[in-house]
Amino acid sequence: MTTDAGAIRRDNALSLGDVPAWLWVGIVVYALLLINGSQLLGDSDTYWQTAVGQWILEHNALPRVDIYSFTKAGEPWTSSSWLAQVLYATSYNLVGWIGPVVLAAGCIAATFALFIHILGRRVPAVYAVAVAMVALALSMGHFLARPHVLVLPIILAWANGLISASERGQAPSPWLLPLIAVWANLHGGFVFGLVLVGAFALDALWNADRAQQRSVVLRWAAFGIGALVACCATPYGWGSILAARKILDLGELLHLIYEWMPADFSKFSMFELAILAPIAGALYAGVKLTPPRIALVLGLLHMALSHVRNVEIFALLLPIVVLAPVASQFALRPAWLARTGAPMSVMAVVLALLGGWTWLLAANTTFAPPENQSPAAAVDALKAHNPRRVLNDLPFAGYLIWRQMPVFIDGRAELYGEAFEMAYYRAMQLKDVNQFLDILKKWDIEAVLLTPGTPAVGLLDHIGGWRRAYADKNAVLHVRTAN
Repeated sequence: MTTDAGAIRRDNALSLGDVPAWLWVGIVVYALLLINGSQLLGDSDTYWQTAVGQWILEHNALPRVDIYSFTKAGEPWTSSSWLAQVLYATSYNLVGWIGPVVLAAGCIAATFALFIHILGRRVPAVYAVAVAMVALALSMGHFLARPHVLVLPIILAWANGLISASERGQAPSPWLLPLIAVWANLHGGFVFGLVLVGAFALDALWNADRAQQRSVVLRWAAFGIGALVACCATPYGWGSILAARKILDLGELLHLIYEWMPADFSKFSMFELAILAPIAGALYAGVKLTPPRIALVLGLLHMALSHVRNVEIFALLLPIVVLAPVASQFALRPAWLARTGAPMSVMAVVLALLGGWTWLLAANTTFAPPENQSPAAAVDALKAHNPRRVLNDLPFAGYLIWRQMPVFIDGRAELYGEAFEMAYYRAMQLKDVNQFLDILKKWDIEAVLLTPGTPAVGLLDHIGGWRRAYADKNAVLHVRTAN
């Protein structure tokens, strides 16, 4: 007994004092993200996501039609991330842009603290922290103050609950169902949670004795139905599920949206290393997985290869999918057994110190979205001309919505659809000059606000009926001249 306790203490060597390794890592991740907080605001969608949340708070209602563009005004639109938008808007209304930064950083930090806590119940702490650091490095490119980061701890807790139930040969606890209900109100990716139910149901069925298989199928089916019902526990009901799958119907357009692009292996990257290293390790050590787990690994890899936005899902879920088989095969000792959390007094002190440090940092640091997505001077010049219809470049859409100006297009690709957005892309890139001219005429465009590098800028400089009214390093404004 003494030897086992000593081994556990040695495996917990990364815990300092009464603070376990998972909490230390959460603190470090939070601090790093907050110090570089402006990077979390590096996506123009943060503007319109926050603006939608403010509209919801002001009107005490949810938008059901488009109210932000003049091209799709009045058409049905479901704000599937309404709860995340309200949380971002509330945090912004309280303390400015530091609010969304703290909210996003806190959720990401909680994700990695939970991640190490889960890993540490199977493997030594040093392994858990090493895997977490790799996952952190792979995920950094998609850490933005947008709804998807708020659901990362939920995804991890949901997947771990399903895996644990599968390994115990039981159906998942019904207490998991509120998790996917919250997920469905925060982000449209909750459909992936339903897919995981089916995947781990197959894993449970594979591991069950023949006499128990019927019972396993029935219990997991009941849980799956419960999960489907929980996903409809949103103000939009069944409409949330229908809206969530619209993004998958965008076809060719997905190849033009960066986060939906496939992984690029033209240059060696951390992601490529994260794929090759486990393959090499598995070949060398002879890692064995059951067919359902192999299918899960391949499915996660396919998702990450197909769309770069899924890399963090791959990085977070792959380790816990292979965790139990690998730990059992190589007789790895867990980092913690009996004691899995920090004392409440320690947690209170840590939270108080983090809160004080956050306040000091906020008082001495200005957080704001980047200037190249916030063309304030250009929009001031635009408003001086009082145009009714503005053809905007996509990176400026969020800021225009923030400034309460109707847009031609914005980041809600599921609203505009593949045909509309592809025509817009070809026009702005002058792949079809006539299409660009048709847009100006069809929509009676009175002003055009573009980034300096957009090809259409040069065309507007050389055709009649338009003049350059403003330009800086971030934006170029053309206005229609009087006929």
